[in-house]
Amino acid sequence: MPPDHASASAANPEHGLATLRRFLPYLWPKGEPALRARVAIAMLLVLGSKIIILLMPFAYKAAVDRMAPGLEPGVTIAVALVVAYAGARFGGVLFDNMRNAIFELVGQDAARRLSLEVFGQLHRLSLRFHLERRTGALTKIVERGTKSIDTMLYFLLFNIGPTLFELTAVCAIFFYKFGAGLVTATVVAIAAYIVFTRKVTEWRSKMRREMVEHDTRASARAVDSLLNYETVKYFNAEGREAENYGRAVAAYARAATKNEGSLAALNIGQSLITNLMMAGAMGYSVYGWSRGWFSPGDVVFVNTMLAQLFRPLDLLGMVYREIRQGLIDMEAMFRLIDTPAEVTDAPDAVPLAVTGGMVKFEDVHFSYDPDREILKGIDLTIRPGGTLAVVGPSGAGKSTLARILYRFYEISGGRVTIDGQDIAKVTQASLRQAIGIVPQDTVLFNDTIGYNIGYGREGATQDQIEEAARGASIHNFILSLPQGYATRVGERGLKLSGGEKQRVAIARTLLKNPPLLILDEATSALDSRTEADIQTTLRGVEQGRTTIVIAHRLSTIVHADEIVVLEAGRVAERGSHAELLARDGLYAEMWMRQASEQEEREAA
Repeated sequence: MPPDHASASAANPEHGLATLRRFLPYLWPKGEPALRARVAIAMLLVLGSKIIILLMPFAYKAAVDRMAPGLEPGVTIAVALVVAYAGARFGGVLFDNMRNAIFELVGQDAARRLSLEVFGQLHRLSLRFHLERRTGALTKIVERGTKSIDTMLYFLLFNIGPTLFELTAVCAIFFYKFGAGLVTATVVAIAAYIVFTRKVTEWRSKMRREMVEHDTRASARAVDSLLNYETVKYFNAEGREAENYGRAVAAYARAATKNEGSLAALNIGQSLITNLMMAGAMGYSVYGWSRGWFSPGDVVFVNTMLAQLFRPLDLLGMVYREIRQGLIDMEAMFRLIDTPAEVTDAPDAVPLAVTGGMVKFEDVHFSYDPDREILKGIDLTIRPGGTLAVVGPSGAGKSTLARILYRFYEISGGRVTIDGQDIAKVTQASLRQAIGIVPQDTVLFNDTIGYNIGYGREGATQDQIEEAARGASIHNFILSLPQGYATRVGERGLKLSGGEKQRVAIARTLLKNPPLLILDEATSALDSRTEADIQTTLRGVEQGRTTIVIAHRLSTIVHADEIVVLEAGRVAERGSHAELLARDGLYAEMWMRQASEQEEREAA
């Protein structure tokens, strides 16, 4: 799970302002006059709504004054004023809802653009980044960050700004009608309200962060467990997983309970301050009425005006907390956007031009961790159209060669070239377009079989997909399914057997039709009969392509032009199958062991 830097940094006002400045361009997007016009119209509606709300107490006051004893009967006028008051209330609601409807597209567009930016960045980041992150925690950061946009836009534009405008207007009206005393009392009460709200919200922030962290952990635990569904079943660990998830959810429940209790304390304190202010103001206005300073309508006017003013202030604690949390969530997401990619194109990178397909590893050194070197000076050459097989014990660095050729990682020494072009100096897109791979562990999209095969080439036709499926000996199996190529494979392809998934991966690579081919244990999940069929197909596919075959089963690579035996990150032996057997070294020992194991299986 990613470290929680955002919580601490967002407590620093400078960090919060920096995040806010970075967020504001999404509110006023460049080159989008229609969206900017919506923002302007929404703000005009906000202003109109506040003006109407401020006029409402005047209508209410005039209606009450018309009903006061001693005045000439004015039923019609009083009714008209009451109707005007009701109309003003309706106008405020009308303007608010029109504002929301007009502004919604702006908020959704901002969320869309930021979501796309984050999604693209996540795909640009290196394989190392994704291997070190937990998917559940990562998706939670993105989800909270994008959702916080709408919250931030709403509260900043439609709560904080309009409330400040309304407070200023109320103070001006009170000063004009009732003098500086009531204005001073109002300002003091609101200042006390804001200070109290800020202090308590700061106190609650720790509880809120703790609750969010437990929520993230619970989500990450659930996603991790579900992704490893098969492993859970293998080890009969459903109860263990439920217990682990239960502990995570229980920790969240405890944190949420504490958070809710602190919210109750906040609401009680806020209510005490507002009601003391209302009582004081009403007492003052009633006293002024008894002395003949104010009319009965003035008493109602003060009450209505303060009630309207404190209504948005009642939400101040929630608004402050949500803005603060929104800044934290957006900062975490902006940190993802700012995370530098480990592998980037050189400024002068050019597209790879594959003319023959000669691949060279020249004194290549590589390590996943600085203190553990995996490849220790590898020299390999695969001639154009040739097949190089790489074998060796687990951990020798066989699959690492494929990752380096794809440039998922940067090497620490040496270089890798294709037709004399250093792969570090060509664009990653062109490099990966030229390489096809059938990986050892095939993971499929939770979509149809046709979609998963067609993923190998954008825009592939159904005929091309079916031709690739025939080449991978899976076409007849697909036709035997009730929905054929429209059959869904389930999450990560769990509805298919290992061999079926592997054949889908082979078909996908056949459809891509790349000049360079990597077979990373491509037939490891197949039975002997299907393996023989696939091997025949793959040998046909290898013709005219430069191919690297990473294998554990030596019987699948006897046809290779050259076989390289890796041991502890170095080339221990190299040569053809016959030459390596004649040498009676490590390869010959591996061959004899596998032959013996095969004989035992056949005898059994």
